[in-house]
Amino acid sequence: MIVVTGATGNIGRVLVGMLAEAGEEVVAVSRGDGAVRDGVRWVRGGVGDAGSLRPALDGARAVFLVLGGESNFRGESPGAVVEAVADAGAERIVLVSSQVSATRPEALSHARLREFEAAVRASGREFTVLRPAGFASNALAWSESVRTRRTVYAPFGDVALPVVDPADIAAVAAAALLEDGHAGRVYELTGPEPISPRGQAEVLSAALGEEVAFVELSREEAHAGMARFMPEPVVAGTLDVLGAPLPAERRPGPDVAAVLHRPAAPFAAWVTRNLPAFA
Repeated sequence: MIVVTGATGNIGRVLVGMLAEAGEEVVAVSRGDGAVRDGVRWVRGGVGDAGSLRPALDGARAVFLVLGGESNFRGESPGAVVEAVADAGAERIVLVSSQVSATRPEALSHARLREFEAAVRASGREFTVLRPAGFASNALAWSESVRTRRTVYAPFGDVALPVVDPADIAAVAAAALLEDGHAGRVYELTGPEPISPRGQAEVLSAALGEEVAFVELSREEAHAGMARFMPEPVVAGTLDVLGAPLPAERRPGPDVAAVLHRPAAPFAAWVTRNLPAFA
């Protein structure tokens, strides 16, 4: 049995389907109401609360851990969450961390992810850590403005980063959960090429067959919008990466292709699958 946390999110929803199609017994864990496929058991819970996970973990041989929402910056200690997984007898843990955990090891915005990495390493279980770059699905933040005004509003319009398709993250996670040979590995997951916010707007234009304008926000304007739902260290850290990425954050990595034996999916592929959100 494999337990998938964040089961209704951008990664988890795809991963649950992949594991179920592989014939695995899957328990889907999410904080909201479960909208998972037939034959998959759903349990309400999340990585911010070890107690909520325990009912899902009984009998698990592998567990997928992903933080989301508030659990990225607050919640029960990572040690307690990982201890609950280990106490249940799970043999294998796959954790979604972030590229920034490596590129900016002192960043307050990603301190909790680094704590989860340390807890997983100390668990005594087989582990694989996934460190994705920014998600292609972050473009969903523009869906309303694209639908209603055919406009993308974003800061740092010409700063290009190799955003990764969450479906590729799910596919690498599935490999690490199902196959041998991934224990102790840390995979940096990126898209195949850097693309800027302005470039993403152009991809949306081509997919929709209509012009999508791009309006560049100042850092201050972007900060004000993000601060409505993120704590200050996370806002500042995110804007630092988006506006002044380090060379390692600009560079596409080889790990998606190495694990999946195919190229990483471009941003355009993610747009094609998700076009109804923008139409």
